[in-house]
Amino acid sequence: MKKIIEGLENFFKTKKMAPFFWRRLFSGEDLGGLEDELPPELLGKVFDADFSEEDDELLSVAKKVFGVKYLYPWQRLVIGNILDAAADASWQGSDSLKGQDPDGDMTDVFCMGRQIVLLPTGAGKSLCFLLPAVMLSGPTLIFYPLLALMADQKRRLESSGIECVVFRGGQSQEEREENFRRIAGGVKIILANPEVLQNAALLERLKGAKISHVAIDEAHCVAEWGDSFRPAYLTLGKIIQDLSVPLVTAFTATASPVVLERVSQVLFGGRTHIVRGESDRPNIRYSVQMAWAKKKAVCRLAAAEEKPMLVFCGTRAKSEDMARELAECLGHDKVRFYHAGLSRDEKTAVEKWFFPKKDAVLCCTCAFGMGVDKSDIRTVIHLEPSPTAESYIQEAGRGGRDKKVSKAILLWSRADSFAYNNIPPSSRAYVLKKFAEGSSCRRQILLDALGGEKALCSGCDICDGKKAATKKGLEWKAPTVFDAADAGLVHKTVRKNQNYYSKNRLVAQAMKKFNDMDIETFGSNIWDSSDINEILEQLEKSGSVYNAGLLWKGNLAAEKDIASSPRRHPLCLHPRRLLPRLPALGLRP
Repeated sequence: MKKIIEGLENFFKTKKMAPFFWRRLFSGEDLGGLEDELPPELLGKVFDADFSEEDDELLSVAKKVFGVKYLYPWQRLVIGNILDAAADASWQGSDSLKGQDPDGDMTDVFCMGRQIVLLPTGAGKSLCFLLPAVMLSGPTLIFYPLLALMADQKRRLESSGIECVVFRGGQSQEEREENFRRIAGGVKIILANPEVLQNAALLERLKGAKISHVAIDEAHCVAEWGDSFRPAYLTLGKIIQDLSVPLVTAFTATASPVVLERVSQVLFGGRTHIVRGESDRPNIRYSVQMAWAKKKAVCRLAAAEEKPMLVFCGTRAKSEDMARELAECLGHDKVRFYHAGLSRDEKTAVEKWFFPKKDAVLCCTCAFGMGVDKSDIRTVIHLEPSPTAESYIQEAGRGGRDKKVSKAILLWSRADSFAYNNIPPSSRAYVLKKFAEGSSCRRQILLDALGGEKALCSGCDICDGKKAATKKGLEWKAPTVFDAADAGLVHKTVRKNQNYYSKNRLVAQAMKKFNDMDIETFGSNIWDSSDINEILEQLEKSGSVYNAGLLWKGNLAAEKDIASSPRRHPLCLHPRRLLPRLPALGLRP
């Protein structure tokens, strides 16, 4: 396989298209006819699943069991590492079964049996542990973070004719015994979450199953959840040692160096081998929309952008609230919400409703992201920024899993900007502020946060804006939070009528303007006073709109520039002009 990959690299280097080739090959996109120029000895080995299958056991099993026509190079590498480590007799017979390297150093076999694998969403991570599972002598134990994900994987396996057992909380003793009978009968795949193996009796029973391989899916949860509300994740290293499992592989789509270090420490005591594919998803187009009344911005986007659509919300309550607003705008048959607070039956009902839909909008929390695989999502909107760059990439990556173009849109307001002022610039969370307010490629900002590769941007509003301006011979200016159209309209209304509007009158006037603009789209008035007040509060906090003072009966005035925030005296209409004269009037600024 190594010779095949080297041959491909050399061929495309001569074409000066190596980055293009690997990105397209890895993502499964069409190569635009370039495959016709491949040397015959390489062509079949990548693009034709029927080349001498007798000599390619991996592909033969993949095709027979999973219906897979080809394996990507990174899949072959990860799977090969697992199987090679399993086949090494000295590895399996040593103390390293308990997580101790017998030679005291990182041997090749030791590395292959202790991997952290980073592959982007949609790159076929599941096959990297499912294919070895059917080839290894003993069962494979797979840890998932969510019950919904376990149920989804069980459904997929059984639909392919592959048996598996599930261990989860709330099972009866009879269910557990039936699982162990099936394992003894040859079932190769065990699905579980970390919490269920806090049960000492269950862990003791599993020791007798002679588990060959442990796979941890969504391994970033070890770092992101283990130190907070899922402490069971921090016990996985000990569980693996107690089970004496020779092979352990952790999988994730996104992880920064800090997260990788934490995962490595918890699972492997800090000694591991990292396999990293490209983190970039070229088919996702990143953009930031400045909006100070963000729920109404979602309504507008839901009416304009391609669906199916996900709207990620920061809390369960916000997902329900957003769904109600969208239902009023789009119709109650086109919108649902999904979060961890729903019962299993409620989640299943929402999943069955959403999965076949082509025009649906689902308002959700991160609980949806790792639970359901819908490949044709065209637009992913974030009502609030995700906690970290890794989370944002994971959630944005729920779109376009069919390799077709998908949009990822982050809504950003002045309130968001204010909130991030209290976050240290060196923190992982601060990356989202750089992403939203920066003037460089949004895609690269995310990749840099992961310690990932440099990528030629295949679509973001910053790079697209620069290209468009250059083509027209115009000077390009990076968008700022003050370019929000909704905030601009309210500010302009006040500025044109200095000292005229009281707050209540301004709210009524602005509400009418917004509803007049959107009536044709929605057929009814969707803006209410809370939306205008949300904008106005941010304008007042930023200082661009202010109370004109007692002389003007508390009416509102505005600075010429929406981005300005000067000092002012409550009696003054134009504070900067009058401030120097205040001492003469016996007043202090």
